[in-house]
Amino acid sequence: MRTPGTPGEPTAPAPTRRCVLPPLLRYPTADELAARAAALVARRPHDTRLRRVGVSRAGTPLWLLSVGHGTRQALIVAGPHANEPVGGATVLRLAERVLADPRLTEDADATWNLLLCLDPDGLRRNEGWLSGPYSLGRYFRHFFRPGFREQPEWLPDGAGAAALPETRALLGLQDELKPFFQCSLHGVDVGGGFVELTRDLPGLPRRVAHAAARLGIPRELGSYDTLYWPGLGPAVYRIPPPRPRDLAAAITEAAVESTWYHPHRHGTVTAVVEAPMWGVAAVEDDSPPDDRDAVLRAVSRTLRHETRLLERLLARAAPHLPAAPDTARLLAPVHDYLLVCPGLADAWDPDAGDPAHPLPPLNTAHLAALRIAGRRIAVRTAGLLHQLVAGAGQDPAGALPELDALIDAWCADYHDDFGARWIPVARQVEYQTRVVLAAFDLAARPAPAPARSGEPDWGTGATVPMHRE
Repeated sequence: MRTPGTPGEPTAPAPTRRCVLPPLLRYPTADELAARAAALVARRPHDTRLRRVGVSRAGTPLWLLSVGHGTRQALIVAGPHANEPVGGATVLRLAERVLADPRLTEDADATWNLLLCLDPDGLRRNEGWLSGPYSLGRYFRHFFRPGFREQPEWLPDGAGAAALPETRALLGLQDELKPFFQCSLHGVDVGGGFVELTRDLPGLPRRVAHAAARLGIPRELGSYDTLYWPGLGPAVYRIPPPRPRDLAAAITEAAVESTWYHPHRHGTVTAVVEAPMWGVAAVEDDSPPDDRDAVLRAVSRTLRHETRLLERLLARAAPHLPAAPDTARLLAPVHDYLLVCPGLADAWDPDAGDPAHPLPPLNTAHLAALRIAGRRIAVRTAGLLHQLVAGAGQDPAGALPELDALIDAWCADYHDDFGARWIPVARQVEYQTRVVLAAFDLAARPAPAPARSGEPDWGTGATVPMHRE
């Protein structure tokens, strides 16, 4: 099948002869996503289309699968973060659901536009763990996520200065489709599920709770990503409007320019749907904590200690790393993580925080999320350093055994101290699919009256220290 475009453009992958797509029990690779979408189009050519909407930095096609012929456009973006592959499986599940239910297309006068993967190059770098078996140690040793400026959803210098071809492709798609509903599919490695919205969708928290309960997915009732954001209900948060920030601030604050808000001019409501890989029950404990400040001091102290350990290991290993593009790609997120750690430790420390921006009231779920977040940054950094040293083919500094010991110990903490448990891929996908369908249904209804200017919780509070999960 040849996709629309200029003559000589590459064709979509040859479809399989299977009539029905088999269920996904593991995460698909970028090539498998394209092949499965092509098979679906071959089976339902009158209801589906597959076209190339851009290319990645490495020249990989960005494929858009469209289902239905309605005038109202929905845009679903999978794979915006390289280490969050659940969205790829979810868009394939959504395509099957939409094809089977005319209420989602003809009755809603809607076309579903499913971007199979926004960062296929980054997804390829995660293939060392994608197919399983799934363990935290294997995940973090093969984890990759590019540096902040190489993450295609962000617009650190505004839409007009977007440099990444993936970002420009998404911006062009948003302006072409002018979707009434946009959904960005994300994954949480350790924690729980939650949703972020650019506009309230009344009724969504109840539907999220129902889906989570049916599928055994913990809801994150105190995500550190949304620490200062207005809550719209349990595990549902409102994204504050973006504000100009320099790079260092943008790495540690959520209210930055992004493709989530770019289509706001078209009346689009954006939902960011997070689904966990390893669930932790404590993230949905909304009870008052026993000793809030003691936990915060311990989290901050641990993060500072682990940052110093990693900085020393990086200093020892750096002189022996090859000067190569691959080294630079792995070092960029390492430097970002190490840059953000001191600010996070201070922001969470009750003895060192900024009095002008105090921490909000915190429940037990918030404290669990902060503990998980601090550990996440450290173990991700260790995993990236492990890849750098192992890829160099030599370790005269003796860093590799220490990195192995740190990764093993920190992953054991996730299991033993946090009770992290693996959630099968099929359940992750089903949960995310149900939440997307619920948000679509609510977004398709007439929009409420716009918010009054000057609302105290709309863009006037402190922004959240974070590294975007």
